[in-house]
Amino acid sequence: MEKSEFLTDLNTGTGHSVMKKLPEVTLAFWVMKIAATTLGETAGDLFAQTLGLGYFLTTVALFLIFVVTLVVQLRSTHYNPYFYWTVILSTSMAGTTMSDFMNRDASSRYLSGGTTALGWGPQGLGLGYPTGAAILISLLIAIFVIWKFTGLTFSIRDIVTFRGEALFWSAILVSNTLGTSMGDFLSDSSGLGYAGGALLVTGLLAVLLALMRVPVVPNVLLFWIAFVLTRPLGATVGDFLTKPVAKGGLDLGTVGSSVALLALLLGLVAHAHVRERRSAVPRSEVLAENS
Repeated sequence: MEKSEFLTDLNTGTGHSVMKKLPEVTLAFWVMKIAATTLGETAGDLFAQTLGLGYFLTTVALFLIFVVTLVVQLRSTHYNPYFYWTVILSTSMAGTTMSDFMNRDASSRYLSGGTTALGWGPQGLGLGYPTGAAILISLLIAIFVIWKFTGLTFSIRDIVTFRGEALFWSAILVSNTLGTSMGDFLSDSSGLGYAGGALLVTGLLAVLLALMRVPVVPNVLLFWIAFVLTRPLGATVGDFLTKPVAKGGLDLGTVGSSVALLALLLGLVAHAHVRERRSAVPRSEVLAENS
């Protein structure tokens, strides 16, 4: 573990050293984020649509999985790539079906030909993408307002408290759900299609990258905007991989695409885990240097 992962809790004034539980934001971080969000899209559609479980049942099941993975992450005493990226993936999958449940219904507009229902329970609230996005944006703003009033940092590399991490993961779940709504809107309703939507989001991310060189624009703000935008990128790329050729996709299917993306993500996480182990520094050495 890198030396920077041991931080001093200045709020307590005790000089107590705490171990960082969230990763460094690097290029590898963003590659894994896009892989996880794309897999979240294809896997969410696999359970809800391909397997016919429906948005309601799948949302309930995936939300419970998110809670379990989150508990494991919160109880961990240090950054573990497997724990962290499992939660990211669970929020991406849950966000996919939560967004679909909010925005869609059982009309022919959202269901494939000949299908009249998906799974047990409500087919969807049918709020539509604009209304769904407005609700989610309001929720995300509310989380950030609460976060601001707590006085805790928004910087991911400095989040070391339970309350800060809880706020962080709440924002992640809502932002991934919002990103799915944005991605589906770009793919289904904007006229851009799957590839066009992906290119648009990629262009916006390139603008954010350029703004990192502008001193007056806070990097923390750019990070959170980019974090939201990588979700619609994953949603549009996921749709591009799985949807029929007639609709502008590659028709690779949700099963094949999900398996390939899972293998990619596992490979990236395993590589990150190896790097963490190789850069590990005994806790006693770090404490001695800080004393």
